[in-house]
Amino acid sequence: MGYRESVTDSYVHVYNRGAKKLDIFREHADLFRLMYGLYYFNNENPMSASWVRDVERAGGMHTFAWPEHWEPRAPLVSILAFTIMPNHFHIVLKEIVDGGVGKFMHRVSMSYSKFINEKYAENGSLFQGTYKARRIDDETDLHNLLVYTMIKNPFELYPSGLRHACQNFDQAYDHALAYPLTSLAEYVEHTSPAILDHGLLRDIGEDRSAFKEFARESMAHHLDQMNIFDF
Repeated sequence: MGYRESVTDSYVHVYNRGAKKLDIFREHADLFRLMYGLYYFNNENPMSASWVRDVERAGGMHTFAWPEHWEPRAPLVSILAFTIMPNHFHIVLKEIVDGGVGKFMHRVSMSYSKFINEKYAENGSLFQGTYKARRIDDETDLHNLLVYTMIKNPFELYPSGLRHACQNFDQAYDHALAYPLTSLAEYVEHTSPAILDHGLLRDIGEDRSAFKEFARESMAHHLDQMNIFDF
């Protein structure tokens, strides 16, 4: 079930998958619409019916343009990390407005489902019920979750799978950096702020320069666990 208790100023891991564990896209490009929604629907103010046209006129979603005649963004949550996979997604965030997690997730999921249904003349639920969420209680949990979200999930898309990715970490890491539907490149390369809250990342003291080595150790441990359970 969704996370409904007030968690203002708390960190939360939210995730959901496609209905019946099916893919959440029809064409791969559809997933970019979901990613852009993490930016445009992270806003307390309601979106107009013409928001897509407004954004296209301002430069297009891929530029994260914010039309001049819109009210300034008033974020519901701060986003620390995300990865969108073919049949599910993960987001690490901090709620900064009371009830912000629920409102944000509802707006993102509903807008994407509406987009898919209208584009392909379909109907029904795209996701497997409402989103799932877990509160993050300590710093170690948060660091491991960032690796899980931005490394383990893209590693699963590496040729020959997760085990091969763990065994060939450097090549798999570069592969993950190139995956366009994760925040890894924005997170470690300090690219222009878009979806992530870079100010919050600085405030919590994330050593992004050391993230790769921390991820290497974490995935080596994960590989050890996989080998243990093979016996």
